Amino acid sequence: MTDLTTESADISHRAARPLPRPDQDEAKQLAEDAIAACSRLIRFDTSNFGAGESRGERPCAEWVAEQISEAGFTPTVLESAPRRANTVVRIPGADPTAPALLVHGHLDVVPAEPADWQSYPFSGEVRDGAVWGRGALDMKDMDAMMLAFVKHLARTGRKPPRDIVLAFTADEEDTGDFGAGYLVREHADLFEGVAAGISESGGHSVHLTDGARLYPIAAGERGSSWMTVTVRGTAGHGSRRNDDNAITKAAALITRFADHEWPVRMVPIVKALLDGLSEHLGRPIDPDDLSALGAAAPLVADTLRCSVNPTMLRAGYKHNVIPSEAAVGLDGRLLPGTEAEFFATVDELLGPDATRTGDRSSPISADFTAPDFAAMAAALKAHDPEALVLPYCMTGGTDAKAFAKLGIPGFGFVPGQTPPGFDPWQYVHGVDEHVLTDSLAFGTSVLTTYLMTDPRSVETA
Repeated sequence: MTDLTTESADISHRAARPLPRPDQDEAKQLAEDAIAACSRLIRFDTSNFGAGESRGERPCAEWVAEQISEAGFTPTVLESAPRRANTVVRIPGADPTAPALLVHGHLDVVPAEPADWQSYPFSGEVRDGAVWGRGALDMKDMDAMMLAFVKHLARTGRKPPRDIVLAFTADEEDTGDFGAGYLVREHADLFEGVAAGISESGGHSVHLTDGARLYPIAAGERGSSWMTVTVRGTAGHGSRRNDDNAITKAAALITRFADHEWPVRMVPIVKALLDGLSEHLGRPIDPDDLSALGAAAPLVADTLRCSVNPTMLRAGYKHNVIPSEAAVGLDGRLLPGTEAEFFATVDELLGPDATRTGDRSSPISADFTAPDFAAMAAALKAHDPEALVLPYCMTGGTDAKAFAKLGIPGFGFVPGQTPPGFDPWQYVHGVDEHVLTDSLAFGTSVLTTYLMTDPRSVETA
């Protein structure tokens, strides 16, 4: 996928005809189904410890397949390794010739330490207006909304306007090799005809300083480069002076990265977000002072520049031995269109006697002027007429990078609405993770409206 420019930050949309909103009874049932599914999904402990170690997603994937089968569709469970399973289903649309849509959500979660939580992290308890447990926001809430949509189709007998491929994946919280990566490598045929995809993370309300509600939809992701840098020196006795100490060199290397000021690189997606916010607030936004954006500032702050953070340090084996080498783990994140500059800067900062190895995933971006973006914006406005909808670039990455290898542009769209002061990111990968039931209800209706909308019926104003 390539970056796209825009001359205007005005990304408002109107529907050529009324959108297919669920009626009051349908919306209530959608909410009940989503809440119940979210609670049940959380009770599957699908903790992903990385490096191939997982509690196993298979039981969860099989349960998802059962729910889909009961709704009258034919899912496929695909195991990439023992107990590492994915569930995929294609829901036929009214127009089989129309470009299909991929909706994907991961079933694995990051680990949780029960002693840190108020209640057991895999209880799925529904109380105090929320569903509690690991994965409630990342991203079993979206998985639950997807299942609620499937039940809605079975209950109403309606068909979406185009084929929809639902994919419930393993391993997103690590490399994705057992999940989306496996599906792309071994089962690309399942995604034939898919022209766009949605998944985490976007479409959730962010409250601006003037009281307005912004719903940012991700239209890009920074790339990642997880590097292990090995610094070599001369081994020796800890009691003697050593001017070629590998640990000292590693410390200097870390300091160089910590002190480096990465330049602002205003990529089109970030520019569109800033332009849209500036227009809404009626004042220019200085990239060096984002205070006027309030809760929206984090959407911009980490996507103005590339970044590198030291995350691991390994050296030595005995107090009185100066080791011959030290290793530093670096987490690099790079914006679309900056790869050559990024790695040239990294190599300059590494200095002599250092070599780097590691894995990388390229940044991706999608066309935020495309019909699907317009349809998502229109669905949000159908349920919140005052919604301000703008694109943004994610700081991290998702399974969208894997599906991009099949030429599928990805958007972050997990709709939700929460009151001022509730910051979902406080709980994602954190303690006492929970999703508000009102947000699930809102999100499921918005998602259903979008999935039942033909993007060709939505016009850009």
